Amino acid sequence: MSNSNDDPMNVHFIAIGGSAMHNLAIALHKKGYRVTGSDDEIFEPSKSRLSEYDLLPEKVGWDENNITGELDAVILGMHARADNPELLKAKELGIKIFSYPEFLFEQSKKKIRVVIGGSHGKTTITAMILHVLQKTNIDTDYMVGAQLEGFDVMVKLTDDAPFMILEGDEYLTSPIDLRPKFHLYQPNIALLSGIAWDHINVFKTFDDYIEQFRIFIDLIKTGGSLVFCENDETLRKICFDTENDIEIFPYSSPDYFIKDGQTILTYCGKQFPIKVFGEHNLLNLNGARLVCNQLGVSNGDFYKAIQSFTGASRRLELLAENTSTSIYKDFAHSPSKLQATVKAVKEQFSGKKLVACMELHTFSSLSQNFLSHYKGTMDLADVPLIYYNPHALQLKKLPPLSPEQIKSGFRNDKLEVFNDSAQLYERLVRENWEDKNLLMMSSGDFDGIPLENLAKEIIRMQP
Repeated sequence: MSNSNDDPMNVHFIAIGGSAMHNLAIALHKKGYRVTGSDDEIFEPSKSRLSEYDLLPEKVGWDENNITGELDAVILGMHARADNPELLKAKELGIKIFSYPEFLFEQSKKKIRVVIGGSHGKTTITAMILHVLQKTNIDTDYMVGAQLEGFDVMVKLTDDAPFMILEGDEYLTSPIDLRPKFHLYQPNIALLSGIAWDHINVFKTFDDYIEQFRIFIDLIKTGGSLVFCENDETLRKICFDTENDIEIFPYSSPDYFIKDGQTILTYCGKQFPIKVFGEHNLLNLNGARLVCNQLGVSNGDFYKAIQSFTGASRRLELLAENTSTSIYKDFAHSPSKLQATVKAVKEQFSGKKLVACMELHTFSSLSQNFLSHYKGTMDLADVPLIYYNPHALQLKKLPPLSPEQIKSGFRNDKLEVFNDSAQLYERLVRENWEDKNLLMMSSGDFDGIPLENLAKEIIRMQP
């Protein structure tokens, strides 16, 4: 999308405070666009980052006067509603309205688009690919769902980079476009990491959810390629069944071993110690390798580069450690992610006990009919803990949940359930942490528990 003259584009963001939206706003600002925006709530870190680039709205709320005929485009965030006054004004004036993924596609039409999809591992795989491309000096544009070490922003847009790496979310596009986001990107190269029913408020049945991935596969450009995890039975079936004229690249785990708490890859007789661990991360790594191969990276260069990858933000992120205890936080919230993350930490530190604490925070995880999907997911934890806030149920207009219902869903007699964050904090602090690790998992924030401070306090209290 560009002007017919040399004047910079004027773009307004409706719901600029979102994680993805504010990063796109910064990316366009860096590209020379004139960027404005509005929102009815803006939290950290979006607030500080927008302020740093002088993009923070002067006032909170919607104002139709923000929409004028001078705008070239409006970018609409999912947080806004269909009756948003600024959106209605933009329609009235005939201004071009883009959803977030529509605009990214518009910016990458002339590039080779790589889309990373799947119910889990998307951010990590995208981060691995970007890390390797950076280490091997291959220029690329990108959009990723977390802040990455070594990258200033989560969205980069240029005129010159030949590739566009996109994290492909299956959630809805915008209030006026109910297609999954990853249906809009039309990839040349695609990766699917696995399928585990999520977003049950949108996709009411597992079959409906699977169908979105079938559609995605059909949208890969003719002559393109699909990389997918063959360990996933559902994914294996739909990938091999496709009639799309594309090349198929299945993957499983690479060769590796664990020694003294370190995972070491083996390739062509050489050993490559890496900083991440767990079967799910090793699967992610092998998928990333196959994508990088298609972007001109050899296996040898990939293995050298991936050694310094420390993980995406909130994905098995180490908060603190000493010789007795390691404390991690992770984004895990769906059953498959939860089980894989618990297993990863338990296997990596086989000589230590594990306290695993998970917050029920999403619509799916707080739904009574979905709780049974968590059966067995915390069984490998020596001390399994669950936290939820009854107020979150009210905000999501869901019926109340009792600790007994949660215990019944997980089918774990050792499970302890908390609905007061202060009580949970106290429970964790008074635990005996000798030869014991802590794993905190949530897509939320445990209602304000400062995890970094908790980790420091646990380490400080030990002899």
